[in-house]
Amino acid sequence: MMQKWNRKRTHFPLLAVLFSLFIAASIFYNERNIQQIHEDNKQQQSSITHTSLLASAPPKTSGANDQKRALASLDRFTTCASTRKYSGKKTGLTDRTMESSRRGGTPESCNLFSGKWAFDNTSYPLYNESHCPYMSDQLACRKHGRTDLRYQTWRWQPHNCNLKRWNTTEMWEKLRGKRLMFVGDSLNRGQWISMVCLLQSAIPPEKRSMSPNAPLTIFKAEEYNASVEFYWAPLLVESNSDDPVNHRLADRIIRPDSVLKHAAQWENADILVFNTYLWWRQGPVKLLWSSEENGICEELDGLGAMELAMETWAEWVASKVNPTIKRVFFVTMSPTHLWSREWKPESEGNCYQENTPIEVEGYWGSGSDLPTMRMVKNVLGKLGPKVSVVNITRLSEYRKDGHPSIYRKFWETFSPQQLSNPTSYSDCIHWCLPGVPDVWNELLFNLL
Repeated sequence: MMQKWNRKRTHFPLLAVLFSLFIAASIFYNERNIQQIHEDNKQQQSSITHTSLLASAPPKTSGANDQKRALASLDRFTTCASTRKYSGKKTGLTDRTMESSRRGGTPESCNLFSGKWAFDNTSYPLYNESHCPYMSDQLACRKHGRTDLRYQTWRWQPHNCNLKRWNTTEMWEKLRGKRLMFVGDSLNRGQWISMVCLLQSAIPPEKRSMSPNAPLTIFKAEEYNASVEFYWAPLLVESNSDDPVNHRLADRIIRPDSVLKHAAQWENADILVFNTYLWWRQGPVKLLWSSEENGICEELDGLGAMELAMETWAEWVASKVNPTIKRVFFVTMSPTHLWSREWKPESEGNCYQENTPIEVEGYWGSGSDLPTMRMVKNVLGKLGPKVSVVNITRLSEYRKDGHPSIYRKFWETFSPQQLSNPTSYSDCIHWCLPGVPDVWNELLFNLL
């Protein structure tokens, strides 16, 4: 028996070596495949086959400073070596750059953003949730159990005029040969999904495509030589939260003076729709300036940090945008409805089980921050005709009924205590589709 065991044991090292070699080869092979998939995805996103429409220029590196910034890109592993108080430093040549673009705009005969919601179950919803193959589980409220569907059937009615009714074919003609790109956070991504759902039914399945989910996700319509795209940049400037999936971090770190990385993605779009807001309301922000070589961060409150980022973004708009060629829109803050006592005194809920809009004209809740609105108005005012404002805030304030609350797919597992109290895990930030973001896109349709 011992002799037999010894004979078996002599083969063991050889088998172990062969097995190790097999594992190593498999890992190498898989890593090469994964790398190739990423490279193919990047090529698919950057070398889209449409002619002048989707030709993507490489990032501009005009000098050593640009190259230095590119080498020091932030990611979710970035940390600060130390943190000090904000020094008062401002971003670049913002004022001087924007001064040249200050011109008065033409007064509008009608304020599209002042009005009321009218129940209209004849004209709305503009599409069926289940008929849009690109619908997000985070926004598909009917699919996830919401039975009251009145949130889909409200029409925005301006006081002194009418919104031009949505027309899918006319919108595609506006987009013919163009790239429409939404840039921002998950609320802007919701508006992008709304736009895709509004448009996709007019395109035969074999003539439309959606690129894999990534920082830049692209819906293409072949016969119009057009695309509707979303680019994840929740803080507009470069940050450690620029990964569209892994961005829940303890510290928010930004480069307040740099949009180079993001601008390389958005600069060739014909129509740009930007937003940013909620991510600045999550506590102090750490600033890591491009000129800082030792990893020392400065700390600033969210509003101050947002102003620096907005000024850097505005500098890019002022210096790079020709409004006769490129259209730039900025969507104002999307309000939250976290405290029902603001519209229903002495109640202790939120948007959960709300099924009608707020009827008090002029209502303003804590989900919209007036100092932030004033700052944004000041920055955008310096850009004159180079940017058009889509003021969704007041009209969305009325729609406490339009949020997913518990009727969405949640990634986290809830405790028994939460499940026994649905209000505790309600999403009162994002919006059900079809719903409020469709009206935002109707406003965009009217402004184009």
